[in-house]
Amino acid sequence: MTKKQFFAIVDTETTVDGTVADFACIIVDRQGNIHKQCAVLVKDHFDTKSLFYIPNTKGDWSQEYADKKRIQYNAMLDSGQRMLASNQAINRWLDKAVSQFNPTLTAYNLAFDADKCQNTNIDLSQFSNRFCLWNAASSLICNTKKFRQFCIEKHAFNAPTKHGNMSYKTNAEIVCGFLRGEYITEPHTALEDARDFELPILLNIIRHKRWQDKIMTYNWRNVQVRDNFKAV
Repeated sequence: MTKKQFFAIVDTETTVDGTVADFACIIVDRQGNIHKQCAVLVKDHFDTKSLFYIPNTKGDWSQEYADKKRIQYNAMLDSGQRMLASNQAINRWLDKAVSQFNPTLTAYNLAFDADKCQNTNIDLSQFSNRFCLWNAASSLICNTKKFRQFCIEKHAFNAPTKHGNMSYKTNAEIVCGFLRGEYITEPHTALEDARDFELPILLNIIRHKRWQDKIMTYNWRNVQVRDNFKAV
């Protein structure tokens, strides 16, 4: 009898100091069933530091946006949707999840989330197997003609850099939107992003034959507009 396979999807929202304010981890099987989940605001980080923002910007990642998110999080605390938990409590939860399910760790940009967890003393070292979901999506979904056509339809392009390089988007929003057939904006709250955006991407990835062998590290040079689109 084949042993059941599980995955741990981690997502974080961060502070201006590069630590984790909002942490989530969902344990799922290959059918997408959630067997266990953790969704908490991190004590001594969420409650003492400013949420991440980029100074002198507007829209997402502005200080105004961060202030609105804090109001939203406080409402979640008041309603019981979230609770404050220490990094020690999170680590105990992770230890139990690994012991029970031995899941493969993934995240959309795993290096980012792992770095911010390390800054917060949230220990991800107990996961023996891991892969980056962004690398997987870039390798198996974002390099297809259908995905590039979806980017045209949704105008999913990054702004040109100072060197004139312009790439098409491969973030979780646009990839999940492509799989759904409609573009929906992430709420940028850890549990909801992991459950509603990253989980559908994972389920698509693992349906590919020999998917583990096809994952390559994301390279911005491979998603340049000039190399992947032709003017009509």
